[in-house]
Amino acid sequence: MKWYALTQHSAYILTPDEAKRVIDAATNVAVGDCKCRKVFRNCDNPIRTDIVIGVGYDVFTEVRREEYKKISKEEAKRIIDECSERGLVQSLVKCRGEVYAICNCCTCCCVPLRLRRDYGIREVWKRDKNAVNKFLNSVERRTDSGQTG
Repeated sequence: MKWYALTQHSAYILTPDEAKRVIDAATNVAVGDCKCRKVFRNCDNPIRTDIVIGVGYDVFTEVRREEYKKISKEEAKRIIDECSERGLVQSLVKCRGEVYAICNCCTCCCVPLRLRRDYGIREVWKRDKNAVNKFLNSVERRTDSGQTG
């Protein structure tokens, strides 16, 4: 499991301002349901808080058209503010090296947090002060090579 968290799928804890910087750099932004809260239903926090960007935007708006809707960057930032005010934690989520979402995690439903807390898999949900800069650099590289960010 540690190998999976280190190499395949992980989340990086962000400040609300860092999350907004990521949104500003994204080409497109969409919102859908938080899978963790939808499955566990341990709280009354809003469910429509899963912000997808980059490859996440491309995949989720194609495969789950009914669930994920394109939103403006301003609307995405409002979601960040509302979630932050409720005490939810923003996380930059990546799979196989690609950042695909900003989750707004609660302490009772969040799968990465539960794996960290209950099973000691610390690598799955961690703070990396360089996570945003790494994302911004990857967007810049894609833009320079003619790809979307």
